[in-house]
Amino acid sequence: LGDAYSSTARHPELFGGNRSCSESESENKLDGETASDSESKSEFGGSPAVPTSDDTPEVLNRALSNLSSRWKNWWVRGILTLAMITFFFIIIYLGPMVLMTIVMCVQIKCFHEIITIGYNVYHSYDLPWFRTLSWYFLLCVNYFFYGETVTDYFFTLVQREEPLRILSKYHRFISFALYLTGFCMFVLSLVKKHYRLQFYMFGWTHVTLLIVVTQSHLIIHNLFEGMIWFIVPISCVICNDIMAYMFGFFFGRTPLIKLSPKKTWEGFIGGFFATVLFGLLLSYVMSGYRCFTCPVEFNNDTNSFTVDCEPSELFQLQEYNIPLVLQSVVGWKTVRMYPFQIHSIALSTFASLIGPFGGFFASGFKRAFKIKDFANTIPGHGGIMDRFDCQYLMATFVNVYIASFIRGPNPSKLIQQFLTLRPDQQLHIFNTLKAHLVDKGMLGSLEDA
Repeated sequence: LGDAYSSTARHPELFGGNRSCSESESENKLDGETASDSESKSEFGGSPAVPTSDDTPEVLNRALSNLSSRWKNWWVRGILTLAMITFFFIIIYLGPMVLMTIVMCVQIKCFHEIITIGYNVYHSYDLPWFRTLSWYFLLCVNYFFYGETVTDYFFTLVQREEPLRILSKYHRFISFALYLTGFCMFVLSLVKKHYRLQFYMFGWTHVTLLIVVTQSHLIIHNLFEGMIWFIVPISCVICNDIMAYMFGFFFGRTPLIKLSPKKTWEGFIGGFFATVLFGLLLSYVMSGYRCFTCPVEFNNDTNSFTVDCEPSELFQLQEYNIPLVLQSVVGWKTVRMYPFQIHSIALSTFASLIGPFGGFFASGFKRAFKIKDFANTIPGHGGIMDRFDCQYLMATFVNVYIASFIRGPNPSKLIQQFLTLRPDQQLHIFNTLKAHLVDKGMLGSLEDA
């Protein structure tokens, strides 16, 4: 959870020392205003910088007052990281419903942090409705996505309750009508001479919704596939963030990317190997517990979530042959492992090599608006968005990975849809299926048995 790949301050020449005037001017252009920035400055009402600072608790300030700023920051980050990891374990223990609630809260907070930056730019003209419409669109998009989720995973409950059945039947029409209402409100709020700025902020809101709400929706879908698909990817991102910070802090020498000059190749590479190893070990431990591997399903009898099932082949130990090249090194010919551990290599590799680009993207965004963090919610870490920038990118990958390589046809969903059909439609499907099974020779064998 630290600022990944942070290097030491022992070599200032790598990060600003002994630079020529031309290099300094180039860096100022990167961090400061471009020509287009200057042209738009008057329209945005001056510098859009949003002041943020880390509100380190006074007790930590006193305890660490004798340390240098570098080591003080290290200890503050470490202590708060342990606190957040502890909180993460607690919400996992409390179960799927609490996890979904936390995802929703994180989504709302991330949206608030990004929209606040836009509002600080927009508010200078005191134009109407931007913040109100932004939250209204958030409500509309959440209504659409979570309504789809309820229909998919709570199908029996929805069909049992008349109001829910009506809402489910016309869900997409209602969602579209709500969005159209917001769209019309936006058009009516347009103010002469500020059209360009208002359309800019309209786009700002929608891109924020795309990044934040869509990704949080995918996180919940991953959770329904089994808590292991939620915990392992998130843990791999956290591990990569921490280990890259540690390797960069103690061994960092070589700058990685100009967007984040404190991040180093040593942190990037060290974080990769540490994360892959961590993913293998965590997957081995979790694959042995049904509460983590079973899909999260809603029990209509008890009106609660259940995570009990017969583990699939992904979570059953199998024997694999070790390549001949490695047999002489490790001294083994075969190894017993869960198939999910192989998938965990793909997850941890993405978390280490591609996931950080979510952080680089966020760094570029913050540099564009001359801010250090999205907010000052977490001392030593910044805002919630600062800690979840990589998680959202990871959520999309996991969802695509499951759909492409893991998920197959779901018989229970097919049966649920079958039961909603008219009797004549059900009879037609039954006769068609019966004829198909007879042609395959399966129905006859079943009758003989």
